[in-house]
Amino acid sequence: MKYKAIFVIALFFMFLPFDADAATLKPAPIPKLEVSGWIPYWRSATGTADALLHIDAFTEINPFGYTVKNDGTLADTAKMDEEPWTTLIAEARKRKIRVIPTVMWSDTLAIHRILSNQKTRIALEDEITALVKEKGFDGIDIDFEGKKAETKNYYSTFLKGLYQRMGKKWVMCTIEARTPLDSRYDTIPKDIRYANDFVAINKYCDRVRIMTYDQGTIDVKLNRARSAPYIPVADPAWVEKVMTLTMQTIPKKKLSIGIATYGYEYKVTKLSEYGYRYDMQWAFNPRYAIELAASLGIIPTRNGSNEIGFMYTPTTIVPPATVGETGSNNVVPTSTTADNQPSKEINGSVNIVWWSDAKAIKDKVDLAKKLGLRGVAIFKIDGGADPAMWDILK
Repeated sequence: MKYKAIFVIALFFMFLPFDADAATLKPAPIPKLEVSGWIPYWRSATGTADALLHIDAFTEINPFGYTVKNDGTLADTAKMDEEPWTTLIAEARKRKIRVIPTVMWSDTLAIHRILSNQKTRIALEDEITALVKEKGFDGIDIDFEGKKAETKNYYSTFLKGLYQRMGKKWVMCTIEARTPLDSRYDTIPKDIRYANDFVAINKYCDRVRIMTYDQGTIDVKLNRARSAPYIPVADPAWVEKVMTLTMQTIPKKKLSIGIATYGYEYKVTKLSEYGYRYDMQWAFNPRYAIELAASLGIIPTRNGSNEIGFMYTPTTIVPPATVGETGSNNVVPTSTTADNQPSKEINGSVNIVWWSDAKAIKDKVDLAKKLGLRGVAIFKIDGGADPAMWDILK
């Protein structure tokens, strides 16, 4: 009987229609990249107008609108119940685009104090959950920056509690970039501690957007490999290192590359023995740089990170209108040094203007596709980005 059954089964498969193409294994189609974008409250009029004009480019919009007060309660900085947000949100919902506002918090000491206290931590979890459900948002984006290493476990506990409360609502997490240690240090310190537990973040976050921008001089290997001056917003080689490291813990189906739409101006001074000091002057949107270059008769060129920029000797400079507007807090001028060798001799000091244009943005979009990541997240949507960006994000 056993052999008869086998014979019948074999005959059945012999007479099935045979498709030669189907017999060849094919890779699964690569899903279209998710595109999300942060719209800052400090430029709500131009940001929402730009987002509305290009609304079909998005999978998700992130009003960059909530903060946390010193007592651990939420502040509606953007006034989300008012225009122009209400029109944007209504249009996004009509097109089934996720509306997930961001809660941004960068007060290091307050974050630790609130999250390390069970009562205030749970209260914040409850308040965020109630906000999302009351307003009908699709979820919440948690962007708590500048945490101490001592806060790591409390932050993980907070994410766990929030994830449990949110049910079917999305928990998005915006996390600082982690540079591989052998690219960050010449001699790796013995005691390395992180403020983010990637294992917990993977467990309690539906999506993880990595802030792969503001690279500066953090990658010592690239500092030496690239011709100086070299002070990138985000070199694709660095971004790939960061994402490859992150993918060891967080699966690529959850990950998005953060992409900048702005730039920085630095005063660059050659050091006496080697390398350069970079004194950050301010942040800007591309229009400032383009108009400055035109006034100086300079044609911007591609630099070591395939971003764009130029150098000049300043006389009188009028800071751009967007100073301090690449995050929720004012940009604080910083000074940093790098051991890198010049492409040409710099005597004294010069200013370098360096920004992320559409070509630089495309490099990161292409990288996300190459790595098979879930998507890209644009910071920021405020009407000031290179307009050619939108053709890339379609």
